[in-house]
Amino acid sequence: MTSMDWLSASFFLTLINIIFIDLILAGDNAIVVGMAAKRLPGSIQKKAIFYGTGGAVVLRILATLVVVWLLKIPWLLAVGGVLLIYIAYKVLADDDKEEHVEAKDSLWAAVRTIIIADAAMGLDNVIAVAGASNQHTVLVIIGLMISVPIVVWGSTIFIKLLTLFPWIAYLGAGVLAYTASHMITEEPKLAPFLEDKPVLKYGFIFVVVLAVLYAGYMAKRRSRGQKKAKRESHPATR
Repeated sequence: MTSMDWLSASFFLTLINIIFIDLILAGDNAIVVGMAAKRLPGSIQKKAIFYGTGGAVVLRILATLVVVWLLKIPWLLAVGGVLLIYIAYKVLADDDKEEHVEAKDSLWAAVRTIIIADAAMGLDNVIAVAGASNQHTVLVIIGLMISVPIVVWGSTIFIKLLTLFPWIAYLGAGVLAYTASHMITEEPKLAPFLEDKPVLKYGFIFVVVLAVLYAGYMAKRRSRGQKKAKRESHPATR
């Protein structure tokens, strides 16, 4: 990356994309932080969140850098794109899922829980951020250092925003689907089939984004229908 690249529109657009993707995917991770630290006294609670988040950021950066390197292996860029398409779909299909995390009543137990849970739940973030980074490691580090603390400290606000404005989830899924399909079209093994064929390349991206949004919408609608039917078949007793 040259010195001029730091000031380019492409650099900042990619950085914004990384931050947005991580914000969309990290809502569950923010809930984990709150659950793990909720039994601690206020002063210790802040320490647990600070240390746990710091450890999670370091692990997330290292894992993402490994994935960025792995994506250079033939066909893995395409495989990562396919996985990310599924992740984009799950953003919409699983928006009502609940995470069950045991609350901890000691500082280091809470910190350990936060780091382990974030690592276990962060695979989707790692793949998405690695794909969106265009294999620029500096962007990965900067993007995660900005977005992970935002998610932790502003988790309540962000979750409320997603509840008030459901279209944010669709926007996030669309960005993920675009990133995924773009990863697939950038796979070196597929390049000969897409070179000088912009209609085929961008047509594929458009179809993938549309398919993910439609499939996610239908899954969400089906899930809500099933919940409504279940409530109606088992009315609350007075």
